[in-house]
Amino acid sequence: MVIQPVILCGGSGSRLWPLSRRDYPKQLLALMDERSLLQNTLLRLQGLDPCTAPIIVCNEAHRFLVSAQLKEIDILDAQIILEPEGKNTAPAIGLAAHTAVASNPDAVLLVLPSDHLITEPDRFLSAAKKAVNLAREKSLVTFGIKPVSPETGYGYVRRGLELESGYQVEAFVEKPDLKTAQSYVASGSYFWNSGMFVFKAANYLDALKQWAPEISKGVENAYATRDQDDRFIRPDETAFKACPADSVDYAVFEKADNVALVPLDAGWSDIGSWQSLWAVSVKDARNNSVQGDVILDETRNSFVRATDRLVTLVGVDSIVVIETADAVLVAASDASQQVKQVVDTLNSAARQEHLLHRRVHRPWGWYETVDQGPRHLTKRISVDPGERLSLQKHRHRAEHWVVVRGVARVTCDDKTFDLTENESTYIPVGALHRLMNPGQEALEIIEVQTGEDLRESDIERFDDAYGRAIDSKLS
Repeated sequence: MVIQPVILCGGSGSRLWPLSRRDYPKQLLALMDERSLLQNTLLRLQGLDPCTAPIIVCNEAHRFLVSAQLKEIDILDAQIILEPEGKNTAPAIGLAAHTAVASNPDAVLLVLPSDHLITEPDRFLSAAKKAVNLAREKSLVTFGIKPVSPETGYGYVRRGLELESGYQVEAFVEKPDLKTAQSYVASGSYFWNSGMFVFKAANYLDALKQWAPEISKGVENAYATRDQDDRFIRPDETAFKACPADSVDYAVFEKADNVALVPLDAGWSDIGSWQSLWAVSVKDARNNSVQGDVILDETRNSFVRATDRLVTLVGVDSIVVIETADAVLVAASDASQQVKQVVDTLNSAARQEHLLHRRVHRPWGWYETVDQGPRHLTKRISVDPGERLSLQKHRHRAEHWVVVRGVARVTCDDKTFDLTENESTYIPVGALHRLMNPGQEALEIIEVQTGEDLRESDIERFDDAYGRAIDSKLS
């Protein structure tokens, strides 16, 4: 019986703002080491046998970022399902189940969020094998995390009768108050609800049809009329948007009578806040976790991340400071769960700092804005070897390009020519143009835009190497 990993890669991770943004969310960040949380989730599956290539479910907007991160760790055969819209976990897993059954009717799904931390992967793999054994007996299996504290931010699972490889589930319970959580931990019968699952794909689809028929129908219709190429699976947008949104817990697990639990004690954290990340980070003699250009004086129990400039803390205790190129967060450690409220405020004010970093990633490379005025905008642009921007024109702005490093192949109307370091060119308003990197190293240019409308919406696209819509407004 083949194990089919399913990695749920949606979500915005708003409680980890300002590092996590809508267009570059938590699961794509390297928070613990040089690998992203998504990459570490996939790498810890090594040693699980028999295990097939993963299915990744992610947002349409993150498709090229996810593909690039998979390539970095030599996972080239993953199937990537692109959700037109986030619908929570029950529909997402439904799409993955249909995909798995199409290749192997007996596939057992190992469903994992992409943004969790597990510090003892061997224990995780051992628990996963127990869960697979239970799934062979038609159980829907969840992993219960052995609680180390009376956490009020998690839902709990109460175990029932003992099974050969785990327990029957007696009940799922909502996030408790502190006194109730303390009683849960003292009883030894309650586990944190991990959001990780194992079951046969066909059994999940049957359960979805029984307990959430509208979701079942919506997912089935969206999958049946999907578009698919060698890189991505695109469920039908209209059908999927008509599908109700719900979590797999509410839609299936809390209703089904064949649910089992496998205890997991493997150094797990969902890294749901800066405080929880501090708890699992390496600390200095004064209990501080520091990364970047940071100077501390008489500071204790604090979490500091500096990405672009020097950050100093003097005479403080239990503080979170996160510095990025365009935003700084300062919070009391015990209030770090409230960061989401800041993100909500930014959204209500129609600001951009919760959506994008100053450096914006594209399938061809990245750009970042370094200066802006009423009629000018300066960008630093990096194009990966062999990649190219879309063929496009602008109605309201001209552009000046100066090559800083590498070779630029420029198309401007009916001319194509190469520029090297310290050479420049001018793209007039309305000129049909494209930038390409024909070299073996990254191409870097400085772009100065001038004109009356410098928004990204002033792009008319005519051709694109990455399958993006011609009328899209992103270069």
